[in-house]
Amino acid sequence: MGTATGELPLSDFEASDRGLKRVLSRSQLLLLSLGAIIGSGWLFSAITADTLAGPASYVSWIVGGLLVLFIALTYAEVATMLPRSGAVVRYPHLTHGGFTGFILGWAYLLASASVPAIEAIATVQYIGPQAPASWHLLQSPVSTSSVINFPEGWLFTVFFLVVFFFINLYGARFLGRLNNTVMIWKLIIPILTFILIFALSFHSHNFAPPGGEATAGWHEVFYIIPGAGIIFSYLGFRQALDFGGEASNPQRDIPFATIASVLIGIVIYTLLQLAFTGGIVWHFFGLHTNDYAGLGAPSSNAGHILVTASPFFAIMKASGVAFLVSVFSYLLIADAFVSPVGTGYIYLGTGGRTIYGMGVSGYLPKQSVRLSPRTRIPWVALLASFLIALAFSIPSKSWFSLVGIITSMTVFTYIMGGVSLQIFRKTAPDLARPYRLGAAWFWAPVSFLAATAIIYWSGFTTDIELIALLFIGLPLYVWFFAAARGYMNRWVAYAIGVIFLAAWILLMHWGHWVLSPASAAPYSTNVKYHAPFVLWYLLVCVSVYGFTGLTWLFSSKPGRHLINRSIWLITYILAEVLLSYYGAFGVTTHVPKLLTFPIDTIWALVIGLICYYWAVKSGYETEEIRSITDSGSGLVPEESAAPAAVQA
Repeated sequence: MGTATGELPLSDFEASDRGLKRVLSRSQLLLLSLGAIIGSGWLFSAITADTLAGPASYVSWIVGGLLVLFIALTYAEVATMLPRSGAVVRYPHLTHGGFTGFILGWAYLLASASVPAIEAIATVQYIGPQAPASWHLLQSPVSTSSVINFPEGWLFTVFFLVVFFFINLYGARFLGRLNNTVMIWKLIIPILTFILIFALSFHSHNFAPPGGEATAGWHEVFYIIPGAGIIFSYLGFRQALDFGGEASNPQRDIPFATIASVLIGIVIYTLLQLAFTGGIVWHFFGLHTNDYAGLGAPSSNAGHILVTASPFFAIMKASGVAFLVSVFSYLLIADAFVSPVGTGYIYLGTGGRTIYGMGVSGYLPKQSVRLSPRTRIPWVALLASFLIALAFSIPSKSWFSLVGIITSMTVFTYIMGGVSLQIFRKTAPDLARPYRLGAAWFWAPVSFLAATAIIYWSGFTTDIELIALLFIGLPLYVWFFAAARGYMNRWVAYAIGVIFLAAWILLMHWGHWVLSPASAAPYSTNVKYHAPFVLWYLLVCVSVYGFTGLTWLFSSKPGRHLINRSIWLITYILAEVLLSYYGAFGVTTHVPKLLTFPIDTIWALVIGLICYYWAVKSGYETEEIRSITDSGSGLVPEESAAPAAVQA
């Protein structure tokens, strides 16, 4: 039974949390986060970063890591106050209610559940050149990277996804112990890689003119932060948050694991990028000295083909140092299996916890919160996570084809870190906070602006994909949440959802930004292949605000209340997309650059700051957070056995 505002009391909202096992230690939480950070990113991002930004690419790793650290700081406080599995998708529901919670939960679901696919693809792509020719794992590269062949390479990808699933199925304790072992390897190999390159095959002249620092302009240094997989590589810090409900001492251990994992990641990734840049042997790749742009150009040179498919492996082969060529280079091929696999199984578990968190909030069918009676993990949600990853693996032929949109989708959900912190300080001031962020008045908006900068720097073509995937999920809100809660008549909800879904698909196709051959490079950056932007954008706004308005019109008073608290979120993302079209990170052909870098970024941050304070003002004391505060503790007590209502 809902309350006066349609929300759920604690007894219903968090009942399934009592059945989770609290088994993860501080070191296991740290290694889960670090294990998700040290994945496929270091294997592929270095060459793309150098191609676009030249030897200044190491700056991108430092800046990107600091931006993620600002976000992590705010979540560290919130997670110690309310440690929950699937935490990131649950906090918005507690601060703004169902509509905001659903939009951000949907975005996070797509992002987290698709990462296992990209890690499986990374494994196949990296080891592909070493596989027997009869396996046909890869097609020949036509741009900056090789692509997975279908069906042979794709079936190999599926094999890894199945492995990820069964590792998680054995339970959180097994996952934590396995990851402890795997992480020893995952840390040793990258560290040895940059040490050996620095000692045996480092060429300082790669940093000198004519290559110089930012060879393509300093805006590229910021553009590659989301686009080259740099932010993607840091996103793993959230694992300690999303496994928080299964931590043995969450209020002590989550802040440590969250912050320490980012700091360690910054050091390792920055040194790896410096080592890669300094280790390039230009003639081996058929390039002139310091021709960084040439690294990304198509080529028939055997060394060039190798470096686009297996970057650090190629650096070792090009070095001419016997040990690097004959021994360590093949350890890198082994790591191309271990690192992505070690990240992939973690993210498949995160995807399951995300689906579980959305089920707890009522956004998905109640079956999604069922726990295994033996391991007490959300096995239905885990299966759904596997199926979503499988779906993402089918159209995605390379690591780079998924990185940008996953990064933007994930970071979009991270705007809530600082917002949630400020709202919870007002609505739940008495809940214990073993970690309390000092100067939160400063760090909370900085966290929001850090996420805003990453989203804006992702570029217009990526942000278009973001809103296409983000808003296509809106019908699920009225079908599964609003109708089930009694906010709307079920048949009216179905009708509004179907009409919007049809209109949205047609609009995306007509614009040719997605769902069209013109949405792929090189057409995606040339405006003449697309519908008139101003008209298309106005229709996008009419569709999204129209759906929101109709939902408000046909909702009960509690349902309207949730819509009112969410207008800031819709306005925020639509405004940033409009700005990105005319800024330095927009399309490159036939579009006037009304705003150049860094003026365009300043405007993006101004819009972000306005929406931040709007978001904080829109937050309120939801019935769920009131139930938690009435209980006197943000911790959910563990039961000795899973309750029958949530067992399989």
